[in-house]
Amino acid sequence: MVKGGYVYTFYRGVIEDGIVVIGDDGRIAAVGRADEVEVPPGSDVIGAKGAHVIPGLIDAHTHIGVDEEAVGWEGRDTNESTEPVTPHLRAFDGIKSDDIAFREALEVGITSVGVLPGSANPIGGLGAAVKCFGRNKLEMLIKEPIGLKMAFGENPKRVHGVENKRSPSTRMGIAGVIREWLVKARNYSRKKELFKDQPEKLPDVDLRLEALELALRGVIPVRAHAHLADDMITAISIAKEFNLRLVLDHSTEAHRIPDIIAREGIPAVVGPLMTAKGKVELRGRTLETPRALANYGITLAITTDHPVVPLKLLPVQVALAVREGLPFDEALKAVTINAAKILGIADRVGSIEVGKDGDIVVLSRKPFDIESRVLYTIVNGRVAYSLEEARR
Repeated sequence: MVKGGYVYTFYRGVIEDGIVVIGDDGRIAAVGRADEVEVPPGSDVIGAKGAHVIPGLIDAHTHIGVDEEAVGWEGRDTNESTEPVTPHLRAFDGIKSDDIAFREALEVGITSVGVLPGSANPIGGLGAAVKCFGRNKLEMLIKEPIGLKMAFGENPKRVHGVENKRSPSTRMGIAGVIREWLVKARNYSRKKELFKDQPEKLPDVDLRLEALELALRGVIPVRAHAHLADDMITAISIAKEFNLRLVLDHSTEAHRIPDIIAREGIPAVVGPLMTAKGKVELRGRTLETPRALANYGITLAITTDHPVVPLKLLPVQVALAVREGLPFDEALKAVTINAAKILGIADRVGSIEVGKDGDIVVLSRKPFDIESRVLYTIVNGRVAYSLEEARR
């Protein structure tokens, strides 16, 4: 139980002198003011008087575990760039739960992350959502798959066209490959339906087409790596052609087309925001993009793209976006409930509500204050990080 702080909820604002009770099952059992909530006898109490209690933070787009810190090439399992179309690959298979970045994430209050394949391939593979705390990756797993990675623009052009001298080598080629394989998957799906009562005529199982079929059926969204506004428009066009659910990832120039993104009802994951502009696609990056999207009512998340920016700097990126005009409430949502919705895990995490996982962070000051420290990070009702213990 966490007692006595300012509890940030999205359904009744900030509760002063609040209490959050977590049951033995690791889920939130009660939330409210001290005079509203009955505290079970014998409860373990974390005193939070004067502190700020928020949902565990979530980064919706990372490569944590598949691009392991402090290991070098052996820890890089982000891209299977030996061929351009790999929808059947699963980021979960590449996660190393001993990645030190998981521990560092807990130190700043990050409790859940989306893990995606990299952007070398036009169609890269399936993502997963995991907790940052657990004995192994199976214990950490929240949900998979959470999306099908596709990539537009410079990265697939460079990896396949420049470095390997093969197709695709242009933006036209990238879009063409994606359309070609979506058509193959659509035909595959139609054959399965047509011959469902004639097993001898069913097509052989094709893992690539099975993965693409998940996106065609709307089971999972396409997670589209796109920096330039024009590449985002290509992704949106393909999504409309094939009736795909779409999430825009990176969204560097999304401030140029917020009306289009809002009209289509597409969520946008923005970032990373703290790197040098090391390639042409980043020329238009600005810290004002989150504010511009929030002003249009777009479901917004903010990402580090870890390890491009270390995951532990997620709160700093959000603070910079707030400085540039992103409203505080929208900033907090961007790394909690909005990120959870984008990952398809909002039924479990992203807000302090009865029935959700006990993923809670206790801060010394208001969220995104540069002097604020994490006092406790709680995952599934267990203390995963304590500042007091860390200082011993």
